[in-house]
Amino acid sequence: MTTSASTATTTTASAGATGSPGMGAGAPLPAGGAAPVSGAASTVGGAAGVAGASVVTAAPASGAALSMAGRGGDTPAAEGHQYAPQWLELRESADAAARATDLLDPLRIRLANLPRRATGLVVHDLGCGTGSMGRWLAPRLDGAQQWVLHDQDPALLRLAIERAPRAGADGSPVTVTTRRGDIGRLTADDLSGASLVTASALLDVLTREEIDTLAGACADAGVPALLTLSVVGRADLVPAHPMDQEIAEAFNAHQRASELLGPDAITVACEAFAQRGATVRVHPSPWQLDDRHIALTEEWLRGWVGAACEQRPELTERAEAYLRDRLAACAAGELRVTLHHSDLLALPRPTGCTS
Repeated sequence: MTTSASTATTTTASAGATGSPGMGAGAPLPAGGAAPVSGAASTVGGAAGVAGASVVTAAPASGAALSMAGRGGDTPAAEGHQYAPQWLELRESADAAARATDLLDPLRIRLANLPRRATGLVVHDLGCGTGSMGRWLAPRLDGAQQWVLHDQDPALLRLAIERAPRAGADGSPVTVTTRRGDIGRLTADDLSGASLVTASALLDVLTREEIDTLAGACADAGVPALLTLSVVGRADLVPAHPMDQEIAEAFNAHQRASELLGPDAITVACEAFAQRGATVRVHPSPWQLDDRHIALTEEWLRGWVGAACEQRPELTERAEAYLRDRLAACAAGELRVTLHHSDLLALPRPTGCTS
């Protein structure tokens, strides 16, 4: 999750700092094989987000729950849980390949026109997880950079510091600070001095009010936002199966639980930023999963089907057979999945602009 400065706990380290990796936080990934869907509430973000998406176990009345994303990931998880880094590591390369590089040039132009600060660029990474967004973006930006990493899980923040990039695209230094807190109370004051706000797989686990708060904070501070890997409610599987659409619809309904926006988030975010005068660009950023991503595809399938069954328990018996068939095809290298997301770049009017 992210932070309000008034409640944040802050630590600072250079990008190459070492420390306890916190690998024991959260739950391990499930063992191989097709775990039954019956009695399990298994949720995974449609985008299977990046920095911030995670694995967590819980124990609701219906049975054990596997969630591959927490707040700051793709689907909601109970407050107070920590998230294991294994899921984040499993998906990091797919996230990196999916993000829309076409949005970087307009972002670089905006950043180049910002007033120069002694510390260089100041980037706030919301729901940072193990810091994979920084590992992807920092080496693509010129100049010295100070990254402020926001997450609720101290173990993940330790990992993010340990694994942070050391240099920008031109060799300038990258430094890192961390904060713990709540994105729901993020304000323009929290972003004072910021050059950029970024996040990955975050929007779809926010409510309309939280997205409005985020857009308002960025607009009031005049800070651009690069928000990647938001689910849009589409998953294309090849070869096709008669249950694909039914599972997808049930999963999308699950994503909208508890007032979260799920696949509607990207539209709501575009409207929220545009209403505040920002120039908004959206670009597709799909996962393309094939026989190079068997482990990732298997975990995504378990979560996708499990969430659908949690939403519609009457699917469970047929979904167990569906999952077995899909996992078998995946293991044989015969399954292809295109998991659709969108990346959003919002460029607010600079602070003090009246036109």
